[in-house]
Amino acid sequence: MDTKNLGFDSKLIHAGDFHDEKGSAVTPIYQTSTFVFKNAQHGADLFAGKEKGYIYTRIGNPTIEALEDKLAALENGYRGIALASGMAAVTTAYLAFLSAGSHIVSTGAVYGPSRGVMESHFAKFGVEYTYIDTSDLNAIEKAIRPNTKMLYLETPANPTISLTDIEEACKIAHKHNVIVVVDNTFSSPYLQKPLDFGADVVLHSLTKFINGHADIVGGALIAKDEEVYKNLRKTMIYMGGNMDPHQAYLVARGVKTLSLRLDRAQESAMKIAEYLETHPKIEWIKYPGLESFEQHDLAKKQMSGFGSMMSFELKGGHKAGTTLMDNVKLSTLAVSLGGVETLIQHPASMTHAGVPENERLEAGITDGLVRYSVGIENVEDLIADLEQALEKI
Repeated sequence: MDTKNLGFDSKLIHAGDFHDEKGSAVTPIYQTSTFVFKNAQHGADLFAGKEKGYIYTRIGNPTIEALEDKLAALENGYRGIALASGMAAVTTAYLAFLSAGSHIVSTGAVYGPSRGVMESHFAKFGVEYTYIDTSDLNAIEKAIRPNTKMLYLETPANPTISLTDIEEACKIAHKHNVIVVVDNTFSSPYLQKPLDFGADVVLHSLTKFINGHADIVGGALIAKDEEVYKNLRKTMIYMGGNMDPHQAYLVARGVKTLSLRLDRAQESAMKIAEYLETHPKIEWIKYPGLESFEQHDLAKKQMSGFGSMMSFELKGGHKAGTTLMDNVKLSTLAVSLGGVETLIQHPASMTHAGVPENERLEAGITDGLVRYSVGIENVEDLIADLEQALEKI
């Protein structure tokens, strides 16, 4: 079925999926490492690229390919690549476009390991990096050097919820022949489509909103065109970061309810944000849907909804943050985000505890900052849970 002209929800259900010769209503799990050739010529033709088919699951697999095609359709991209984890996707993107002596400009308040693998591993091989506030377009322009090969954006950023103007950032980067990679994990393709604004590659941690049930780890890359796709695909195959077929099946099942889950979660997020905005123990709150959010107009420009992620600063700093963590009862105290359950975490004592304080503060990750991922529970129960926990501070 040609799903190109279908609406987003119809693509969620049908794009990429296929029925096998046995008549399965759901794309089957091809849980196999290798595929049988009809004869010697068939095998030779497959290796030579003269015939379409499957050789080995690291190279390609029907179940994985169905998910890849679905993700590409959702992002309005050329082709997709499903990987074993979000970090496998990050590393593949870096490996595909960066080499010794090249330079990357990246969002400062980026997912910790995305920065960590650059500073601790890629730097060993001569890759240079600059981390900045990419919401400042002038800062992007100033950071680009003659050897800059990639602009890596995360918007909304993790965990500060800071936004970058994708369209304008892409214009700056492309003027200097710099490829643009956008981590779209916090929004998902339901709320934001970076390729439509000029990005070259979209990256996802499928672990989060796309799968949505906190039961798999996975990543994805979606390319805007054939040349970019081939570079990424070749890198993934050599690196061996492919997704497992059963993992792909679970993600394909989870993504079918993406819009339903996010509609419910962001409706609740708006009510929770409004509640927290006036709470006496909250210093500030960042949620794109609030008119007080300094980038509210940009959110309306490049997002079709405000999402379910927010961060807020507690009065009382680090101690207040740990106290809140120890007293929530309904919200799940855990890292990650985008699941059906509401997740809460305190970056200064958890995910970013190992980051030098000056770097953490420079990135906007303050001592009392709390990251909150709203799930699909009853919003009244979530607010009551926050209220009783805040009383303990």
